[in-house]
Amino acid sequence: MFVVIFGRPGCPFCVRAQDLAQRLESANVIEGHRYVDIWAEGISKADLEKTIGKPVSTVPQIFIDQNHVGGFTEFDQYVRDNALMA
Repeated sequence: MFVVIFGRPGCPFCVRAQDLAQRLESANVIEGHRYVDIWAEGISKADLEKTIGKPVSTVPQIFIDQNHVGGFTEFDQYVRDNALMA
């Protein structure tokens, strides 16, 4: 399982998503993760909307194995629902 997080600087939920992904990686639950700074990469929310296929109003936007999960709340719920962390 590989996690990609699209976020921006100064975003507390982006930091929480990165922290959760790092804990999952440290526990060998996921193979790895990548954080993409949308500002540094020149990616707009409109660009994310094209990829996701629906409106994007917030970051982070998180993908697991190229499947869109949602934001931090949905990512955290996915981890809980699938019992990925004890």
